[in-house]
Amino acid sequence: MAALDVHDSGEGIPVVLLHGLTATHRYVVMGSRALERSGHRVIAYDARGHGRSEPAEPYDYPALAADLERVLDERGIDRAVLAGASMGAHTLLRFALAQPERATALVVITPAYDPDDFPGDLERWDALADGLERGGVEGFVEAYGPISGAWAQTTEKVLRQRLSLHEHPEAVAQALREVPRSRPFERLDELAALPMPVTIVASRDEADPGHPLSVGEAYARTIPGARLLTEDEGSSPLAWQGGQLSRAIAESVSG
Repeated sequence: MAALDVHDSGEGIPVVLLHGLTATHRYVVMGSRALERSGHRVIAYDARGHGRSEPAEPYDYPALAADLERVLDERGIDRAVLAGASMGAHTLLRFALAQPERATALVVITPAYDPDDFPGDLERWDALADGLERGGVEGFVEAYGPISGAWAQTTEKVLRQRLSLHEHPEAVAQALREVPRSRPFERLDELAALPMPVTIVASRDEADPGHPLSVGEAYARTIPGARLLTEDEGSSPLAWQGGQLSRAIAESVSG
């Protein structure tokens, strides 16, 4: 059982933050403390093999959801708001489908998993893993390939920053191979069973083509009563704005 690097701060309604593949706990609300200031207990942790958490195979959604359950259980938390980005979003959906009574609300940030397009471009994920193993951060960035568009400089800067935070890059490389091969759920219509309030935060494709807006829209259409949030055209993604995203997370319970 991997030791996870967990950060627990603030008091009030519990909120658990789950990050994306190759990121760390810092990259959900980007260091914002707005949730703590608005009366929430915030639990954020590095997924297995990421950041300062220990490596532990497998890197798949059953294991990631079990880690989330353990984080809650070890802190005596029966129910929490679950907010996750990309891999974190898929993890909390798997968990909430199995144990809906433990989720006060869900905030599904930049989902990318499309059951109809599974498993997607595995060659690219494997190339990223190989690049990270061979050349570290620079090898990953080289394998990632040219980044174009208005957000290219920001995207490359964040890639380098977050990849430099991992104590076990070889574990992150293995996660790059395994996570994309795992299904968080089988069919999109399964999401229609979610009974709690759900907010979908989707980014426009010009800024974040790896997390298609169409996927977020499909989730929002499928989940009863789901709220879909995205930025205005030409604006920086809502998912990159820690303060605004924190506000959306707080509103998922109150509104």
